[in-house]
Amino acid sequence: MRHDLIDVLYTYRNAFASDNELLGAIKGHEIDITLNIDKPYPPVIRRPAYPASPIAREALKKHIQEFFQLGVLRRVCHNEEVEVTTPVIIAWNHDKYRMVGDFRASNTFTVPDGYPILRIQETLTRFSKAKYKTSMDALKGFHQNVLTPKAKKLVRIITHCGTYEYLRMPFGIKNAPSHYKRMMNTISPT
Repeated sequence: MRHDLIDVLYTYRNAFASDNELLGAIKGHEIDITLNIDKPYPPVIRRPAYPASPIAREALKKHIQEFFQLGVLRRVCHNEEVEVTTPVIIAWNHDKYRMVGDFRASNTFTVPDGYPILRIQETLTRFSKAKYKTSMDALKGFHQNVLTPKAKKLVRIITHCGTYEYLRMPFGIKNAPSHYKRMMNTISPT
């Protein structure tokens, strides 16, 4: 069995991404964001950058550069209208870190997506009689979901380095779990 699995993984090795290459993009499933307010947007969703320590600033620079290389972020040009900005922080976990957008303000104005997400108990029950159990994790799975042009303008982040626009779905937006579950059900119905 183990040998068969290794053969299948090797045969389809091009379907798997590594940390150092451009992320894949789910085709036919663009993520949109709808706010329950009209323009002009209130100042509460155009926030300034948070202060950051020199260590956090360096970590932010590295993270932004990585996201550039992966095709997740782009710099907002000086002549583009910016109506929504979200500050970011660095979340530390021992010697590892990740950049996190504080989308709480814009999330309060986001229309909720009621797409159902299974409870973990239901998922475990489905697998209770399975002969084999395996799991795979999508590398930066949220970031493999492309945003609509309208949504990109609503998930702009601001740092000491400038203003950036997510091209892919970021963590922290209100409906991200629902969007991700919908996409997973589309490509792999259960």
